[in-house]
Amino acid sequence: MRSFFARRSVNAFGEHYGYDVAFMHHILKLSPDAFFKFTALTKLAQHRKAAPKEAFYAAKLVGALTEDCGPCVQLVIDMAQEAGVPPGCVEAILQRNLSAMGVDTLIGYRFADALARRSPEQGDAREAVRQQWGEMGVLDLTFAVQIGRVFPMLKEGLGFAASCQRVRVGDQSVEVFKEVA
Repeated sequence: MRSFFARRSVNAFGEHYGYDVAFMHHILKLSPDAFFKFTALTKLAQHRKAAPKEAFYAAKLVGALTEDCGPCVQLVIDMAQEAGVPPGCVEAILQRNLSAMGVDTLIGYRFADALARRSPEQGDAREAVRQQWGEMGVLDLTFAVQIGRVFPMLKEGLGFAASCQRVRVGDQSVEVFKEVA
């Protein structure tokens, strides 16, 4: 019975966001126990107490962009827009256009980018978050960037990663800036 409701919930999520949830169904079929533990992670991915939504979604997008080139990034874009993050803010994050970012977005973006790249600037970026939103802000953004990386990697590991796709912000296709290592 519990699996029945889980399937319905997963399907509703997929329909709401236009997101392929086949990997979730695979986990549920393979191991209901693992699936229900996985749902705790999806709740943790929404944890935000101190950081403003622009910083939070900047961190989530950086995490998804670090590991994905399309579907998971699009999902975070859609969630950000649903949360009221302005399209221009989302586009600035996707294009790494620091001059187009507001202060909150820029602080969240710089921290997430430094953390994802394990940059030496990580300490300064963390301190900027701490000064702006305290330790809870650091926790919010750390969870956002790191858990944003988990979903694409889980899909990849299970063989459900989709090919790269162009992302959209509203009705506009947006070119994503990919840094070459």
